[in-house]
Amino acid sequence: MVSRSSFARAKTKSVTFGSINRTVAMTVGAAAIANIGRKLAVQSPTTLAGDWFDGLVAEHRMVMKLFDVLQATDDSSTAKRGMLIVQITHALSKHAFEEENVIYTALRNAGRVEDADRLNHEHGYVKQYLADLNAMKKDDSGFLEKVSAFRRHLETHIRSEEDELFPALRAHLDGSENSSLTRKMNVQGLMMA
Repeated sequence: MVSRSSFARAKTKSVTFGSINRTVAMTVGAAAIANIGRKLAVQSPTTLAGDWFDGLVAEHRMVMKLFDVLQATDDSSTAKRGMLIVQITHALSKHAFEEENVIYTALRNAGRVEDADRLNHEHGYVKQYLADLNAMKKDDSGFLEKVSAFRRHLETHIRSEEDELFPALRAHLDGSENSSLTRKMNVQGLMMA
């Protein structure tokens, strides 16, 4: 037979575990909502820019502004350099995901296979620069030199996209196809944001 005190202890434990489970569920729910809000905030400048081309141009400009700030640092700014490299890495990773999974596929479908392959190959160098800069000591005397070489590589890549390839792709597609590309790119961006 179960004594009253055993029953009371069991009931108290049940209430306590129930309270803990509700608290955990509420915390997880709040974190999920916060993450969705963060993703929307990260992707919103691209989405608000308009179509896919304008969104990518906005992302290019944002990354170049981060490079401006990074290149204005000195060797004593190790924490700031580290933070900026993390921001650049995240921004370029999201950007590359959008381009590689949506835009370069559209280039291939439009018969620009060699161009898409070249751009994808150039992304390999971007990823290598990011890996090198993330691994490099932020007060290394060659740090800013590496950043400058990386920026030059990116600027060449961006000019090719913005001045030739992406405008040609946009002109090749009709309004519905451009709208579809914009939606697909924003979905990919949200996934990586």
